[in-house]
Amino acid sequence: MEKKKTYSIGDLAQEFDVTTRSVRFYENQGLLHPTRRGQTRIFSSKDRVRLKLILRGKRMGLSLAETKELFDLWDETTSGSEKQLLLMLKTIKRRRAVIEQQKEDIAMMEMELNTAENRCLEALKKVSSTLRSDLT
Repeated sequence: MEKKKTYSIGDLAQEFDVTTRSVRFYENQGLLHPTRRGQTRIFSSKDRVRLKLILRGKRMGLSLAETKELFDLWDETTSGSEKQLLLMLKTIKRRRAVIEQQKEDIAMMEMELNTAENRCLEALKKVSSTLRSDLT
């Protein structure tokens, strides 16, 4: 019989380059469920995978509430469900829309910065040429 791999809070924090405080926060949010031996938290392989998914979701812009909702749907079955997959697809679609809007906003901001910069450069040329002509 193979012994299940367990992890300390420090093991997970080091592996995923997060603070132990972050791991405790995710636990407090109900996303991780370590067992306890006295004051020591003992995380399972499932907790390790969940932490990996939490951090991946964070990089994708998912809120912790969205991540928790996906975990809750997963926990209802032994292998996930159509409902979970549909929710994930809906969440991805929503995140893509947000990112597209952000890209458009950034493009507009770049245009505004370019316009402002060009105006400043033109004004600077006029000021410099006026100063030169006043000196001669």
